[in-house]
Amino acid sequence: MDYDEDIIEIPLRPLVWMGDSLKNIRSFPEDVRASVGYALQLVQAGETPMDAKPLKGVGSGVYEIVKRYDTDTYRAVYAVKIGEKIYVLHAFQKKSKQGIKTPQTDVDLIKQRYKDAVIREKQQ
Repeated sequence: MDYDEDIIEIPLRPLVWMGDSLKNIRSFPEDVRASVGYALQLVQAGETPMDAKPLKGVGSGVYEIVKRYDTDTYRAVYAVKIGEKIYVLHAFQKKSKQGIKTPQTDVDLIKQRYKDAVIREKQQ
């Protein structure tokens, strides 16, 4: 029996890294990097990771992956409804003293990168 015939390849949607999001993810601890990378690969395959939640107030189809590591929290924000690509808008270590709320400077940056991604997609 030839098992190669049973393999189904799922095309992955391309990732577009906005601003310094890739650089920031590369600075995360190795376990967090691997976990975020796997979650983004699921997104590319059309799945929604279990630890992804909608990020309200930015735009349609914007999600946030939240990873806790030791006493820190790391976040990656991506958009799935801008064309056929997945736009990784922002990745950061949350250092807010305001509880679980995302700091306003990060929210503003995410909103701006979302707008930039929409413009970029329209120009292509």
